[in-house]
Amino acid sequence: MVKLVLSNEKMVTLKKGNKTIIRSELDYETNKSVWDFRGFKPEQDVVKETKVEQPKKKKVVRKKKNVQVDLEKDKKELEVAVQKDME
Repeated sequence: MVKLVLSNEKMVTLKKGNKTIIRSELDYETNKSVWDFRGFKPEQDVVKETKVEQPKKKKVVRKKKNVQVDLEKDKKELEVAVQKDME
């Protein structure tokens, strides 16, 4: 036989994300560390967190110059400069 005890216990609403459960205050107080570990907090204490986004830094894009590189000419100029330095 099952006995039902009807009483006027205070009930506590616990919230975790979008999940809400209702437990007796006595049960909550005795197992408070377990409820906190599982992420449930009393609904009165739940504060909606707002994210503050930091502005993203703009990337610096270098423009390429449309200058054609002539390796033969650069090589000759380098050789001339080296010879002048040796003299």
